[in-house]
Amino acid sequence: MCRVIAIANQKGGVGKTTTTSNLGIGLAKQGKRVLLIDADAQGSLTASLGYTEPDRLEITLATVMGNLINDETVEPMEGILHHEEGIDLMPGNIELSGLEVSLVNVMSRERIMREYIGIVADYYDYILIDCMPSLGMITINAFSCANSILIPVQAAYLPVKGLQQLIKTIGKVKRQINPKLEIEGILLTMVDSRTNYAKDISAMLQEAYGSKIRIFANNIPVSVRAAEISAEGISIYAHDPKGKVASAYLSLTEEVLANEQ
Repeated sequence: MCRVIAIANQKGGVGKTTTTSNLGIGLAKQGKRVLLIDADAQGSLTASLGYTEPDRLEITLATVMGNLINDETVEPMEGILHHEEGIDLMPGNIELSGLEVSLVNVMSRERIMREYIGIVADYYDYILIDCMPSLGMITINAFSCANSILIPVQAAYLPVKGLQQLIKTIGKVKRQINPKLEIEGILLTMVDSRTNYAKDISAMLQEAYGSKIRIFANNIPVSVRAAEISAEGISIYAHDPKGKVASAYLSLTEEVLANEQ
């Protein structure tokens, strides 16, 4: 059974892309077959894995979703790129913005990505979708085909406060489109554990959501080394394998795997 996890937060800059790539590569290191899908028009995931000009790629997520809208055949491996660290990538780029606009007039518009997942699911154990920082139609598509949603949240007051709308949207998608949808968990990112502030935010999160939603025991520390990796086109494991961020993402990978038992 392939497990589909959307990594989402309508706020940008919370570590979604970093989490998608490092969790994905972490799962691949555990012997899992992993596909990452870049569902963000900015193409940050694609660029961070070394494909520095996403807008020049011939086949991307927008291409295959467009083909499905037009009832054209999509081959399972069409457009998929193979990364040296053992994961596959369906790239994304600016064309997703145009697709988002045109989806308004499409029948069953929130289920196009689900159709695509149906074509590739047999080839993978895990599919991770890096969502754009908005709750638009592409993100709703990701929610409608996911088993669960992992929410990275920066350890700061406002991002934690903004979770309510996201959780409300997830509940709506669960009721109306995808009854199997669950929240995988909330992941605190960019945590400076030396400060009381980070501890306060963690306690606030636990108090507000801890009884209903799992909050990952591991959080991702703030780190200059982690900020460097998107320019290198590699994961934190290749860039700084003995660092605290690599260790944190390995622990997160183990938590996600344990969650499937």
